[in-house]
Amino acid sequence: MPLIEGADPVKHDGGPIGVLLVHGFTGSPKSMKGWAEALNEAGYTTSVPRLPGHGTKWQDMNRTRWTDWYAEVAHAFDELREKCDTVFVFGMSMGGTLATRLAEQRGDEVAGLALVNPAFFTTRPDRFLLPFIRHIVPAFPGISNDIKKPGQDEGAYTKIPLQAAYSLQQLWQITKRDIGRVRQPILIFTSTDDHVVETENSEWLLEHVNSVDREQTILSDSYHVATLDNDAGVIFDQSLAFIKRLTV
Repeated sequence: MPLIEGADPVKHDGGPIGVLLVHGFTGSPKSMKGWAEALNEAGYTTSVPRLPGHGTKWQDMNRTRWTDWYAEVAHAFDELREKCDTVFVFGMSMGGTLATRLAEQRGDEVAGLALVNPAFFTTRPDRFLLPFIRHIVPAFPGISNDIKKPGQDEGAYTKIPLQAAYSLQQLWQITKRDIGRVRQPILIFTSTDDHVVETENSEWLLEHVNSVDREQTILSDSYHVATLDNDAGVIFDQSLAFIKRLTV
């Protein structure tokens, strides 16, 4: 199946500290490559997997479920663990949800989390229709390229596959149920002007994790896909400082 340009997974060899970076719902590794490159230039081993059903055509995504996406994340994490002494997990949007789920499941194997506009729920009114309408309508209009900076493209679908969206709701439920298991250091980046994920998601996460080491950075000049937006440099620099502080 042909890939969207730039949607291929990437791996960069580096030192004994690894970082797994997970893209968002309907997105692709393209949204995380700049972040991965910045980390690799600082000497870290990085991996950006392409989640099943992503980066090709939206119909493919309706044939996948959250367990497929999570399995790919866990596989990429295990690959990093084989070559690195320490592994951090970074994620954006649904990638943040999957990173959080991995932290719940793998405990101290995850050295820390850095999450950009992570998603755990939505307040959209149509969320109540999703369990039923997914059997009738295959997709809604998309949520891609919510980026303030001109000329950027995250390599995402122009439609929301509804079977996959329903599965995402199930991922949210199970991750919220076990959120108290998260004790790792956590750094959250939250855009004040996000047209995809409500900022309340970040506040909820900060209130419910059991991490002693937790901090939040507000991004005032970016929309949802902040890794490609005006505040990308802030994300790159602060996440590097986060790793250095925890590994010195």
